[in-house]
Amino acid sequence: MTLRFIGIDPDTGQQGSPTVWVDENRREFVFQGLNPTAELEAECAAFEVPGHAPGIPPHEAVIRILFRMMSMLREACDVAERAGI
Repeated sequence: MTLRFIGIDPDTGQQGSPTVWVDENRREFVFQGLNPTAELEAECAAFEVPGHAPGIPPHEAVIRILFRMMSMLREACDVAERAGI
């Protein structure tokens, strides 16, 4: 896997590192984010979408991405678009 580093939350200091990468080989965005609160995770798990089973499958996770990282998300989308992803 070849990750292209996009950015890290500038306000985390040494206490955390929410991060955004792009994996052009796998055609994926990769995020390191904050763990959800139990309430948020339960709300997401209970959310019903027509045609989909409720819950969070074992191979998936709920993460939180800070609004202040929005420019990094845009940059990741731009990188993917330029790469034809």
